[in-house]
Amino acid sequence: MNTGGASTGAGGSLGSGGMIADSGGAGSVAMDAGSRDASRNGAAGNAADAGRRDAGRDGGTTGAGGFPPSDAGPGNKFVGNISTRGAIRSDFAGFWNQYSPENEGKWGSIQPNSQTSFNWATLDREYAYTQQNNIIFKEHNFIWGKQQPGWVNSGNAEAAVKNWMNAFCQRYPNVKLIDVVNEPPPHTTPSYIAGMGGTGASGFDWIANAFKWAREACPNAILVLNDFNNIELSGDNNHTIDIVNRIKAAGAPIDAIGAQAHAAWNTPTATVKNFIDRITQMTGLPVYITEYDINVADDARQMSIMQDQMTMYWNDPNVRGVTIWGYVVGSTWEANTGLIQSNGTMRPAMSWLMTFLGR
Repeated sequence: MNTGGASTGAGGSLGSGGMIADSGGAGSVAMDAGSRDASRNGAAGNAADAGRRDAGRDGGTTGAGGFPPSDAGPGNKFVGNISTRGAIRSDFAGFWNQYSPENEGKWGSIQPNSQTSFNWATLDREYAYTQQNNIIFKEHNFIWGKQQPGWVNSGNAEAAVKNWMNAFCQRYPNVKLIDVVNEPPPHTTPSYIAGMGGTGASGFDWIANAFKWAREACPNAILVLNDFNNIELSGDNNHTIDIVNRIKAAGAPIDAIGAQAHAAWNTPTATVKNFIDRITQMTGLPVYITEYDINVADDARQMSIMQDQMTMYWNDPNVRGVTIWGYVVGSTWEANTGLIQSNGTMRPAMSWLMTFLGR
């Protein structure tokens, strides 16, 4: 998921609105804000678009600003956020203890031109900020049916994918979570899946292989399959469960399932919780809320939804963390999802959330 925004400025200096900006290659690929297909517009409203290593990975230390540390189990969750128009704001560490690059970490942003040419500049600065501020770094994403390099094809896909994953994990060894495959079929399908093993016996051998290659490249990261509508609509919930169980049977080392949750705000919270719990019950894997936002202009209503749903996410042991998809008004993927003004003035939902998190 993306907004298509890009930062300006250079050298990691503070830009307008408190952003740490640079002109590295994240903006070098065209952004596809319309990639969420018509299946998003079902009963849940206008939707868009872990497991094995969840015990004490950070030694029980406290994260940035007094937050609990990283991904260490259901009582120790994170609430994170993403880049703002291609940059990480200097106020980020005061609010959030987990970070995802909105567009800067996508393969098409890093390697748009060839297998031997990488644009790391923007992501380098963002990763450095997270390490300096004890913030969990989550990669979004490795493989997607959008924003992928145009030079990858079925003939070179296996070598190219492995090279991309290895280069990323060597450069960012402290990556904690990775969206290995984003929005699997039928939502999106990369053009080069035949070169990754095709559908095969499982129907999704290429996805199973992507997870195997990601584990080889990034042995310490939590590996996630990320999709939309899977905690809002029953058909998508069933489909996620089916894919996960098929690739597990094919040997995929998958650790968790990502739920984008862009339509959760317009879905009864009890329904959302039931779908989350069903995923864990049917797959044995925990859930990360990976792209949450509340597209509501009315402050009081936005706050009420935030209170109801965030409390549920926080208390459900099957949810291991929440990433909110943008927080600055006027700089988010959907119009009314912002939580603070560019000058730092908070909307009521943000004020409540910071109090809820002890901020």
